[in-house]
Amino acid sequence: MKQFKGIYAALMTPFGKDGKVNFDAMGKLIDRCIQSGVSGFYVCGSTGEGLLLSVRERNEIYAFVGEYAAGRAKLIAHVGSLATRDAVAMAKNVRKCGFDAVSAVPPFYYAYGFEEIAGYYRAIADAAELPVIVYNFPNAGTKFTIRDIEELFRDARFAGIKHTSQDLYQLERYKHLGREIAVFNGYDEMLLAGLSMGADGGIGSTYNCLPRTAVGIYKAFCEGRIADAQKLQTFLNEFVEQIVRYGVFACEKEILTLTGIPMGDCRAPFRPLGEEGKQAMKSIVNKLREQEGDWKE
Repeated sequence: MKQFKGIYAALMTPFGKDGKVNFDAMGKLIDRCIQSGVSGFYVCGSTGEGLLLSVRERNEIYAFVGEYAAGRAKLIAHVGSLATRDAVAMAKNVRKCGFDAVSAVPPFYYAYGFEEIAGYYRAIADAAELPVIVYNFPNAGTKFTIRDIEELFRDARFAGIKHTSQDLYQLERYKHLGREIAVFNGYDEMLLAGLSMGADGGIGSTYNCLPRTAVGIYKAFCEGRIADAQKLQTFLNEFVEQIVRYGVFACEKEILTLTGIPMGDCRAPFRPLGEEGKQAMKSIVNKLREQEGDWKE
């Protein structure tokens, strides 16, 4: 499990004016994040608008990222879907694309029981033949208990968990399941807190825009420089306060566009960033540049 640690950017999906995936921009974003020290990428997750993409588009992205980032970063493919058959089909594909692990949000909308959710994850594990990273995101509708997690992780194919929850007690308990698993903190604004409770790293959306800041928090924590880590976490949280006013993903895409990587708009039903939001993002770019250094395409 030592390979699954550090800062993973929840990779954003750029779109061109035609609405199609902009792979040139995606490559530039991958390069920038790697140059900034990220350990890996979480592909086609919430930040990547994965659930708004077709299965075909997601498979094309897995193929591109698998080839483009090969040997340069660890790769986790999010294959979560409402239908098990789609998740299974994508899981089979990511193995061929060279990914290191597969992940999935639990099946949503319908009120599934635990055994149904466990069956979904096991089907993904069977198809992928890769380590599985469970995605604990209560906002999606499933609230795993510690007992649920203990049951899932009796299966050795389950390698870790992405914990996007404010329950840091539960995060800490994951490190005491009877065997070692990788634990990723999910909420960017709680990265330092998650690390202090035992997380091995973080998977985050803002790490597309602030990769050096996130990597700095992780390194400072690992080196015992807690005051430095707190300062960087405060900077990241001030950024979060700005973007939640107008729409997180739309703001992040605007920041990236302003700094040389054309990202396009988010997919409907997300609304395009309004003029007020665009002006707000322009006003903070210079401050971000000072923190992140000269951005390179």
